[in-house]
Amino acid sequence: MLFDFACEQISSLWDKLLGAIGDAAGNVLSSIVEAVRTVFEGDPETRRRVSFSVAIIALSAKMAKADGVVTVSEVDAFREIFDFPAKEAQNVARLYNLARQDVAGYEAYAGKIMKMCGTGKKGCPVLEDIVDGLFHIAKADGLVHEKEMAFLSRIADIFEISEERFEVITERHVNPDGNPYAVLGVQPSDDFATIRKRYRALAAEHHPDRLHARGVPTEFHAVAHHRMARLNAAYAAIEKERRAA
Repeated sequence: MLFDFACEQISSLWDKLLGAIGDAAGNVLSSIVEAVRTVFEGDPETRRRVSFSVAIIALSAKMAKADGVVTVSEVDAFREIFDFPAKEAQNVARLYNLARQDVAGYEAYAGKIMKMCGTGKKGCPVLEDIVDGLFHIAKADGLVHEKEMAFLSRIADIFEISEERFEVITERHVNPDGNPYAVLGVQPSDDFATIRKRYRALAAEHHPDRLHARGVPTEFHAVAHHRMARLNAAYAAIEKERRAA
């Protein structure tokens, strides 16, 4: 669900957003950015949530185009992030299809989205949340394909997410039974106090209250719960290893 569709006023705003974008595929990118900027100008909280939702929809569409195949599992993964009601399916599908058909490439989309959603600082947590959501969709068919990986890596680069941070995000999704140190972004040579401090910082950063404050829709918290489960499992594995040593 992009936002509270039970609220008639919000649903009306969604209709306004789609109306402002229009149907000309060649102008979708600029129309999306301008529509979000103007339609929700007086409501910063809704604007943040809509911006995030639009970012996921548009970049998911571009990722599907890069991969060349949209699977049922990927659609289901998309619905896990945005459990929109049936009456809004047409609006979501319209935006998704317009983004796929847009003449603007995904790099142009990523650049505009960075300015629309980001804080303007490197390592912006909102932009990392978007990459996390895209990984969730990409791996839904059981594998992040080579073209999807290249797409995600380039998106992270445009978002100015450091190589180290991107590797941590990748490890959570691509190697579920992999290196717990990589999941936390620490080194085996680090003492346990350093590892515990890092784990606590990550747990605080990804707390639902923090997500809400930076405009992440409630529905995206399903991805956040997976993220926390991976962090918890990695920390538990390291703690067990250190105790046994």
